[in-house]
Amino acid sequence: MNKPSQSRQLNRAEVVDRNFLDHLAAIEGGRVAAVDRPGLPNADLLELFDSQMTSRQLDLMARIKRLENKVFYTIGSSGHEGNALVGRLTRATDPAFLHYRSGGFMAERYRKREGLDFIRDTCLSFAAAREDVASGGRHKVWGHPDLWVLPQTSTIASHLPKAVGTALAIAHGGGGRHDLPVPEDSIVVCSFGDASLNHAAAQTAINSCAWSRHQSLPVPVLLVCEDNDIGISVPTPTNWVADSMRARHGISYHYANGLDLVEGFAAVKRAVDECRVRRRPVFLHLKTARLMGHAGTDFEIEYRPSAELAAAEARDPLKTSAEAVVGRGLMTPAQIRERYATLAERCLSEADRADGAGRITTRREVVEPLAPFTPEAVDREASRLAPEQERVRVFGNQRLLPENQPAKHMAVQINRALTDLLIKYPQALAFGEDVARKGGVYTVTKGLAWRFGPRRVFNTLLDETTILGLAQGYGAMGYLPIPEIQYLAYFHNACDQIRGEACSLQYFSNKRFRNPMVMRIASLGYQKGFGGHFHNDNSIAALRDIPGLVIGCPSRGDDAVAMLRTMMALAHVDGRVSAFLEPIALYMTKDLHARDDGEWSFTYPAPGEHLPAFSPRVYDESARDLLVITFGNGVPMALRCARALRESDGVETRLLDLRWLKPLAVEAIASHAAECRAVVVFDEGRPDGGIGEAVVTALVEAGVADRPVRRLTGADCYIPLGDAANLILATEEELLETCRELVSKPA
Repeated sequence: MNKPSQSRQLNRAEVVDRNFLDHLAAIEGGRVAAVDRPGLPNADLLELFDSQMTSRQLDLMARIKRLENKVFYTIGSSGHEGNALVGRLTRATDPAFLHYRSGGFMAERYRKREGLDFIRDTCLSFAAAREDVASGGRHKVWGHPDLWVLPQTSTIASHLPKAVGTALAIAHGGGGRHDLPVPEDSIVVCSFGDASLNHAAAQTAINSCAWSRHQSLPVPVLLVCEDNDIGISVPTPTNWVADSMRARHGISYHYANGLDLVEGFAAVKRAVDECRVRRRPVFLHLKTARLMGHAGTDFEIEYRPSAELAAAEARDPLKTSAEAVVGRGLMTPAQIRERYATLAERCLSEADRADGAGRITTRREVVEPLAPFTPEAVDREASRLAPEQERVRVFGNQRLLPENQPAKHMAVQINRALTDLLIKYPQALAFGEDVARKGGVYTVTKGLAWRFGPRRVFNTLLDETTILGLAQGYGAMGYLPIPEIQYLAYFHNACDQIRGEACSLQYFSNKRFRNPMVMRIASLGYQKGFGGHFHNDNSIAALRDIPGLVIGCPSRGDDAVAMLRTMMALAHVDGRVSAFLEPIALYMTKDLHARDDGEWSFTYPAPGEHLPAFSPRVYDESARDLLVITFGNGVPMALRCARALRESDGVETRLLDLRWLKPLAVEAIASHAAECRAVVVFDEGRPDGGIGEAVVTALVEAGVADRPVRRLTGADCYIPLGDAANLILATEEELLETCRELVSKPA
């Protein structure tokens, strides 16, 4: 067996550490000049250098203590310590969405609040300790509730859209128009790597900045690209960041040398000042180096030549900082060495302490902050009335109040519900593509912009990632956003904004930050062949897989109103994120059994009426022959089948309209199934990953699958255009045939 080469055996963390100490010796011996250069006040230089050394020692600690199984994260900030400049020159009230190499930034941000201990808190996070202030031991993240650093997981660029959304929200709420949780002259800091610049989410955010500025909207966001020339193992092309961003429309470009505190200070200050004063997006191109590899498990000698590694290590920013400090006579090399050793000892001892501080030990503890739910408080909030006088003013007069109007179909009732909610919640906003003047593709938001004005109801650019990033930013700034995604298929363009970002914030911040929202999505099929796949998407598997997300799907207008009231209460009280799936085919449906029977038009629920969260609707509860479990478009179809079964077969059918698709009412499903002799589960979606699978699983786990059970779904196929759509979707005729077959079998 061949021995590994000597260069491969080298521990690059040890090399970087030794090189810095050797450099101090070279300065001390006069072999390296220590030159006094102007441009950075002495007090700033000393504290910035100390933050850099602190960040470095935390990285070294992680490599050592990982081998002892005391810490669990080794992606470090070495070579990026120049981001301490950004931390120093921004405020503790500037919301920050950070790159994972932000140790220097965090060390400086911690200086802005007395009584905080950066090393202790960071060691607790590395050790996944229960006391971790950022996430409660759920992940190593940069975050702090008192420093406005909102925790991010190991993001690539998915945090950029919500950073832009937060900047727009701050600008939107200025001038006393909204009670912002931060000063109205705050800016938003968002950092990321040069490789992440190429990610679709980054390009979306940058485009959104430019688009907003093109319309003269203020966007006070500082986009900090920490350029270390490489993305894990893939080199960034020479000058790519500068050439692609220097002349970007609507965005101001600044370059700063993050490898040299003295040189970089003025450039970073100019960028921060421009962003704060001019309220415009600024792209700060911060030059850095990556030392010690991507993470502790990364053997970069396998893909980077030794000479390239040595060149990167020669650019260690701590060396340049040490030269400046010594050159000004602020510290001697011996004093630096002593401070460096003291920090090392402190980091190692705090890591040992964090290892013994206790970790999460139960599943309940792990899950606890994911999906807060306080039923009684939610019910109280959902039933709370909007000011009657304001309702009369907005709707026109007492007679025009929706509860005084005749029964109407779903689209009208959702429109009325949104009107009521915008009255009840002054902090609520409705936005998305076409929602304003046009009133949405299906006129569901018609008139809202006229009633509430462009600050409350507005159009966005055609980009779902931006829409959902905007919703997160507004939610973090105390608004209650109601974003609209035009079609369910379009949601998949931006799924990670909900899965990886919105629904994870309370979890990874231990409930210290939240971004509530009610996301409206025109959904599902059965549109008589119109529109093809993108307008008839019947798959909700991606939504159901998102931890903590609430999913509702009404089948009738009155339920839609009551569910929206409950969802807004969930957002307001518990900070929850909800998806409201509105069946397009039922928007305008007025009849049930025959033309003009009006049996699928319903009166508007009285103010204060709402649905207890996650409760289904039951039809013909006394029926025992057959139970049909369904939702959305399946409900009127099943009701028609139930009438046919009763009239032609004498079969009495109970119908369970789930209404809430996540979480499912598992106990209700089991109890109703236990009272009926057979069960049909009608899922209008696809065979795999749909609601039907979950319902059948619930029946099995509850021990009530001992009776005939049949699942009916659509085909595993995209929905085509025209009449061919009916060959893919499950039909009413198939449902009736399935029910008849099941009840005709001997018990």
